[in-house]
Amino acid sequence: MLQLDDILEARERVRETSRHTPLEHSHTYSSMTGADIHLKLENFQRTGSFKIRGATNRIATLSEAQTDAGVVTASAGNHAQGVALAATRSGVDSKIVMPEHAPISKVKATKNYGAEVVLSGQDYNEAAERAHEIERAEDRTYVHAFDDEYVMAGQGTIGLEILEDCPDVDTVVVPIGGGGLISGIATAIKEQKPETRVIGVQADGASSVAKSLEKGEPIALDGVDTIADGIATRSVGERTFPHIQEYVDEVVTVSDPEIAVALVYLLERSKTVVEGAGAVPLAAVLFEKFQYDADETIVPALCGGNIDLNTLTNVIVRGLVETGRYLKIRTVLKDQPGALEDLLDVFTAHQANIYAIHHDRTSREVEMNDTEVEIELEMRGPDHVDNFLADLRDSGYPVDVLA
Repeated sequence: MLQLDDILEARERVRETSRHTPLEHSHTYSSMTGADIHLKLENFQRTGSFKIRGATNRIATLSEAQTDAGVVTASAGNHAQGVALAATRSGVDSKIVMPEHAPISKVKATKNYGAEVVLSGQDYNEAAERAHEIERAEDRTYVHAFDDEYVMAGQGTIGLEILEDCPDVDTVVVPIGGGGLISGIATAIKEQKPETRVIGVQADGASSVAKSLEKGEPIALDGVDTIADGIATRSVGERTFPHIQEYVDEVVTVSDPEIAVALVYLLERSKTVVEGAGAVPLAAVLFEKFQYDADETIVPALCGGNIDLNTLTNVIVRGLVETGRYLKIRTVLKDQPGALEDLLDVFTAHQANIYAIHHDRTSREVEMNDTEVEIELEMRGPDHVDNFLADLRDSGYPVDVLA
């Protein structure tokens, strides 16, 4: 089992490469929840995520022969960048296997940090199979994304920083993919301040740890489906699972819409960019996925900020939908002069701002003397949406909500 001394040694190895990231009190989320919320901004870390810590610690422990042969790994993006930068800084050749549909921004960043990138597989697990083939063929050292005690120890340096910057912390909330991050943080926290709770959070569509804890042993999912690609792993690690059982107080899950809402709040209220995996701890707090008391000091660990811009656009829209800020509807009008103007009078009465309008007189979905209209609207919240839709229907308009 990983020990506190291992994490303390790791801190010395990673000190020059990784940053001591900020821990900032949030008046916004404290007011929203009643708790005392402090955000651990690991999205400000070098390479944009915590992964540089574990990668640096692992590569620093390579033997001379391993250093000469080079390293290989598999990653959806963040671990890839961490290994690439850590290897380049140490003069070690690195080859990274990434899923075929990995975000373009993460692929480019990994190459820019000096690694050779191989695209293979539909997800992390398939990419890992290819990476192990390269490991055997080229005698490289495989740097596991999470199931490695040196990697876990490197990630655990975040726990040291949290206790140094917020010694009165009551609860630390950490995302879980394969378990390397939470194993390291939980070990660092619990071996110094055992009364502090550690809560793990997974996406509903990648909840291998929650299911493994129910069964009492690691299980693998058939597939994963979540916007939080950084934690989209099918299984927990064999080495990380015992640490989760030993040190983690509770594991909860959040939905993709809840992740999107948290991400939008962070953009709008905190002026900070995180990826889906980075938003899950805050989502768990905002949507009360675990019980906490008023004035309890809670630290959500925002583990990364490497989100693809196309993904970010989609997530923002979804977050605006979930918070009643964006509405897309379809209705049917009589195909006659003045019909659209009458509809817009309802919009004006509710001060619903139109983003876009599409007027289709040829749709096969309506009668020949009707016309179909799709409209995108800026709204002011759930109550505004409900009142607006009720008034439209009371006025005789059939309404389908598209988003």
